[in-house]
Amino acid sequence: MRRHRAGLDQLEGYERLHACLDSLHRLAILPFDREAALIFQELDRRRLRVGTMDLKIAAICIAHDATLLSRNLVDFEKVPGLRVENWLD
Repeated sequence: MRRHRAGLDQLEGYERLHACLDSLHRLAILPFDREAALIFQELDRRRLRVGTMDLKIAAICIAHDATLLSRNLVDFEKVPGLRVENWLD
């Protein structure tokens, strides 16, 4: 929006921002809470060959009994107790 003159030239950018925020509002965002942190610590102790942030995502899903949707099945399938599905391929 900064590349456009203030006013009508910025309208499309603001409309797209609003649509994005509206879409995000409809999503359930699961917290990295105490239960997820404890699960993360246990997974980390197992020395799985999975990145730290992926382990945190996995721990959140396990803690909240959620299925993780990801194309990254190679890493996430290494996490015991995690339900993961790829809906894109």
